[in-house]
Amino acid sequence: MTAELPEYYFRVRENGATVFRIDTENRQRRIEMDQIAVINIRNGEVKPQGQRTLTTEDQAEIARWMDARKALLAQRDIDDIHRAVDHLNLTTQWAQSKATDEQLEDVTDRLLLAMHDLRTVLVRKKADRLSNG
Repeated sequence: MTAELPEYYFRVRENGATVFRIDTENRQRRIEMDQIAVINIRNGEVKPQGQRTLTTEDQAEIARWMDARKALLAQRDIDDIHRAVDHLNLTTQWAQSKATDEQLEDVTDRLLLAMHDLRTVLVRKKADRLSNG
């Protein structure tokens, strides 16, 4: 562990985080985590805990964390899409070289519908982009 702890800790939740202020300046030199807020990354809502009023520093740190978290989640989304392309290629190779008739029967209709749905959306979005210049 590093010698100096950060001033804030963000416990990630499904749609955001619980924000704690870290305190080591006490007589026992224990790490104390004081919950100061709950944040929702989707709608940008920050709810102070209890009767607490967030300082300007608290608000700035929360805003920095939210911006960084949104960027990380966006990067993960695009990484997932790149992996999906790889999986489609691997699925094609599997269907062509390894799949049994029973395995193909099990997945063909679902794959065809999913690919048709994806193709429809991609073609429509591509047409929208081309028509918008």
